[in-house]
Amino acid sequence: MDLINTFLQYIVSILSTVSVFDILDILIVAFLIYKCVQLVRETRAEQLVKGILLLILVYYLSVILGLRALTFIMVNIVQFGVLALIVVFQPELRNALEHLGRSNLSRFNFFRFDSSDTDVQNNKEAIYAVCDATQNLQKNRIGALILFEKHTKLGDIIRTGTLINADISPELIENIFYPKAPLHDGAMILRNGRVHAAGCFLPLSQNQQISRELGTRHRAALGISENSDSIVVVVSEETGGITLAQNGVLKRNLTIETLRYALEKDLIPQKTGDFKSNFKFFSK
Repeated sequence: MDLINTFLQYIVSILSTVSVFDILDILIVAFLIYKCVQLVRETRAEQLVKGILLLILVYYLSVILGLRALTFIMVNIVQFGVLALIVVFQPELRNALEHLGRSNLSRFNFFRFDSSDTDVQNNKEAIYAVCDATQNLQKNRIGALILFEKHTKLGDIIRTGTLINADISPELIENIFYPKAPLHDGAMILRNGRVHAAGCFLPLSQNQQISRELGTRHRAALGISENSDSIVVVVSEETGGITLAQNGVLKRNLTIETLRYALEKDLIPQKTGDFKSNFKFFSK
């Protein structure tokens, strides 16, 4: 009984020294560790981390066993390890920083203004034009890759294609992706509800878990969605299936109604009552 009382008193004495800032500090560190583990598990960095842990284990064993030559080699490896990690993990670090920039912190208007009524109307017209064109492209089994640019600017991607800067219409979209058209193989980029460029080349995803039945268009759509906050609509040339790529995730086999609903939900700011009214509209 005395042992239990002593233990409880010890716990109480420790808790009495803990402040709110200590708890906040622990929570922040735990969150950062969790995000780092999540980043490693979701990328090819997992195998690299295992190799680093193995090197650290070899270093400590060499110190304990007194292996001087091996210890000297491991010390020099550790000294240049930080630079090596930056080089090796460059794609993962870039993706992590871009993901942080697309997080909820970006909702604060430090670098942008609220969407105007003109932008909202342009986005609505673009959504309906894309959906109408997608329906015809699907019917005729014509492949397409249409990208909605959001907050992440894609100037480097746009430079790989041809500037158009034209008002959007279903006919224009269908003409661009017509099989014999010169720009049909690349991606169309929509900016502020207008056709900004076409024939653009997108980076292919390095995700090894993508189904082998998916072609280059789907890999390109997934790749740009992993590196930006863009929304990409894909029409399969082989099956006519409609796919939506966003935040590194593919949503396949969409109908025109579900596609329009998903685009409106993400591209058009929802006011009070708009979400319910849209849902009722598509549930009819």
